[in-house]
Amino acid sequence: MERLLVLARHGQSEWNLKNLFTGWRDPGLTDRGVAEARAAGHALKQAGYGFDIAFTSELVRAQHTCALILEAMGLADIEVVRSQALNERDYGDLAGLNKDDARARWGEAQVHLWRRSYDVRPPGGESLKDTGARVLPYYIETILPRVMAGQRVLVAAHGNSLRSLVMVLDHLGPDTIAGLEIKTGVPLVYRLGADTTVAAKAVLARDDATGR
Repeated sequence: MERLLVLARHGQSEWNLKNLFTGWRDPGLTDRGVAEARAAGHALKQAGYGFDIAFTSELVRAQHTCALILEAMGLADIEVVRSQALNERDYGDLAGLNKDDARARWGEAQVHLWRRSYDVRPPGGESLKDTGARVLPYYIETILPRVMAGQRVLVAAHGNSLRSLVMVLDHLGPDTIAGLEIKTGVPLVYRLGADTTVAAKAVLARDDATGR
């Protein structure tokens, strides 16, 4: 039984390129983001992985990434489940603002707290703790049973929704999670043991033209 779980952050979005807080706003992928997603799919296929089901968020950048990965693997027809529980962290009043402009207005330290701390909410938005409060029940109730039944599972989502999941899978504390960056389009490959804990983990390197 494989118990395979692969996490992939969406490829570069239009607002990633513009250095804007995105959250639940819904920009599409850039050309680079499309290339990153396709390269992730090719890398997974080349490494011999396959999937029986995929999960993604209600936001188009994650959905497009999921579709591109599966298409590159020749798996475009498998079941894809969408859920708001996997959406990016809600940045509230910061959504749409340039990150450098936000630093100039509120200061580097405050913006860093909003972006990377565990339990500090941006104005009108969610903390990473809040994000985990919706991601983790969905993982436990919906995704994990599929993995434990032997299905090979892909989750294509967002930097912070995946950070909250990786925090639990990798047993990272609130202080450590602040420094964790999940790169766009780089798959994290987990093998789970019979007790649902992580038996093995690998970061799948991309060999592509994006330079990342």
